[in-house]
Amino acid sequence: MRLPIQNITFILLAIILMGMLTSCLSRRRATSSVLKRENYHRKKGDILTDVSGTSGFYVSSGNLLTDYAGLLGVETSELKNEKLYRFINDWIGTPYAYGGTTKNGIDCSGFAAILISEIYGKSLPRSSEDQANAVKRKYERQLKEGDLVFFSFGGSSINHVGVYLHNGRFVHASTSKGVIISNLKDGWYYKSFKRAGAVK
Repeated sequence: MRLPIQNITFILLAIILMGMLTSCLSRRRATSSVLKRENYHRKKGDILTDVSGTSGFYVSSGNLLTDYAGLLGVETSELKNEKLYRFINDWIGTPYAYGGTTKNGIDCSGFAAILISEIYGKSLPRSSEDQANAVKRKYERQLKEGDLVFFSFGGSSINHVGVYLHNGRFVHASTSKGVIISNLKDGWYYKSFKRAGAVK
């Protein structure tokens, strides 16, 4: 039995419409997941942080030191080195790249070396292991802004470094999230925390 031309046209239109609807739904889902991924990208004026074990944006109120004081859980008056926090804000969200030393990608020891050089005018060796041997050792309770904190993620050798800020927070180039601020007391970091010290 042959279908009338009107029925064939109707069936074809229905198939085309279903295809378009499916396409729109797929595009909407894709857009939604892209937006979620974009939430983890740095935007100008935002601060990417990992203070409580999760990452997200801390949106600037317009006063850099006030924002960082809130982020670090201290009074604004405790943050005296504005140049340091401008430096951090400039690098925050930079992706991780082993051996990298630019804003296209940087590793932990490269980030620490550049920060210490630009902010404190002191030089550090290139590797985190050598950096650990180039500091004056300190206990955790003695840590001050600008000191280095060292970690060992597997094995006995030092293989990660960060720069201490305040109240247990430190800035570093994380392999998974790039340059972020993390909490030394977070289980992942604290169990791997090996030593700390001031740059000589």
